Amino acid sequence: MPQSSPQTSGGRLSRLRRTLVAPDPGRLRLRTSARAVLGIGLAVAAVELAGLSLAASITGGLAALLALFTVGDPTVRRQAVTTALLPVVGFPVLALAAALHGLPAVRDGAFLAVVLVGVYARRWGPRGHALGIFAFMMFFATQFLQAVPGQLPELYAAIATALAVSSAVRFGLWCFERRTPPTALPVLPAQRALARPTTRQAVQCTLACALALAVGQAVSHERWYWAVGTAWWIFVNTASRGETLVRGFRRVVGTVSGIALGLLVAVPLHGAPAPTAALVAVCVFGIFYTAGPSYSWMMFFVTIMAGLLYGLLGVLHPGLLALRLEQTAVGALAAALAVVLVLPVTTHAATDAWIRRALLCVRECAAEAARRLAGDESADPSPRVAELELLLGRVRAALAPLVHPLSPLAARKARAREVLALLDDCARQVRGLAEVAADPDASHDARLTAACQRVEAAVASLVAPGAEAGEALAALDAAPHHHPGAERALAHLHGLETALTRLAAPLKSHPRAPLALP
Repeated sequence: MPQSSPQTSGGRLSRLRRTLVAPDPGRLRLRTSARAVLGIGLAVAAVELAGLSLAASITGGLAALLALFTVGDPTVRRQAVTTALLPVVGFPVLALAAALHGLPAVRDGAFLAVVLVGVYARRWGPRGHALGIFAFMMFFATQFLQAVPGQLPELYAAIATALAVSSAVRFGLWCFERRTPPTALPVLPAQRALARPTTRQAVQCTLACALALAVGQAVSHERWYWAVGTAWWIFVNTASRGETLVRGFRRVVGTVSGIALGLLVAVPLHGAPAPTAALVAVCVFGIFYTAGPSYSWMMFFVTIMAGLLYGLLGVLHPGLLALRLEQTAVGALAAALAVVLVLPVTTHAATDAWIRRALLCVRECAAEAARRLAGDESADPSPRVAELELLLGRVRAALAPLVHPLSPLAARKARAREVLALLDDCARQVRGLAEVAADPDASHDARLTAACQRVEAAVASLVAPGAEAGEALAALDAAPHHHPGAERALAHLHGLETALTRLAAPLKSHPRAPLALP
């Protein structure tokens, strides 16, 4: 077997290190990941204590994971309502899938109908997004467990128990969002370039899943649903052709890596309960902690967890993992064909919209921090900082096709890298500004208002062609020095304005022109 080169191994370790140390304002990812392990662990324990079967425990664990992972409404109250609605859509789909177990042709048609409706439901925001995913995964889980109608009562009981326990953890025992309101997942506004995005994506995803289903069944009559699941998840949180292609590539990379480790870890365990449960807990933490910074690492943990669950069911062997890789490749290829051939949206149309959103959020962060420094106790830049991190994640995902090592577009790659570097610099300055604003001793300084106005002007010049960039940076030093907190705030605003000014070069020149930096 060929050995990986030191450079390749070093590159992987470097990517893992970047993922682990990625910005985590308020340790939100860390707390969310730890809470997920606790909530899912207690949910599965409750199902086991109720005396239900292993299949029911796996279904309950999956329901708890989906509730904690996909429900992302902007308020705790709305999150609780969405979680309560999960069984409303999940139970009928579970019953439908189990009833059609012996009717393959009808089952396949019903599965594709669930795909279409599930993706289309994203037009109703975070709640529709979560309910659509839950419905799809209930149909998927029925195929995974080969469930039949006779098992429905205990599966319903397991799901209800798991959701109740995980909700008690999320909304009662460890509800840190009550002190820090949750940040809503960013959604693109309706634009001509991205008109009817849910309708377009629903059609793309359904056709991709139909192709994945047909080819997946030709590869295996038993495990074809992995191809459909791959195609489905590739279309989650993507907005353009290039972004979807890169996501498919990263899913394959994560699956290959997970299978490689699964051969060394999951297969030798032979489904031993205690070590398997411990490793599943590690995988759950990894899934939640890496989901934002790295899709490949998230899929790495998902793949290992799936192998461990197959081990518990007593069906895990190297051939099954190889089949999983084949089905993943089928699903990724089906998604690639659908996104390229059916109603494609260019990478530029999506990235432009996300960059504009990120820049406007930078302006709002600076304005909130300035109000706080001026003595307004109601102003708090922290939620805006968290929103900016999410938006930058979407920008990185949208630009991923251009900065990918295999991209042949050298000029656009250089431009995209410069944009990412400068936006990251903006985020660093905004985080520092928020930290200064949180200092109760930081006092008002008249220069802060002028500096924030220049930041707003710099943003306006980027998002509104023809606007003026504002006064010179040297004006920051024109006034006399006052409180140290104000000096730090001014330094961050100075760095922020510098980064915004430099962004004009890559954002305003022609996409294919060589990048000329100031």
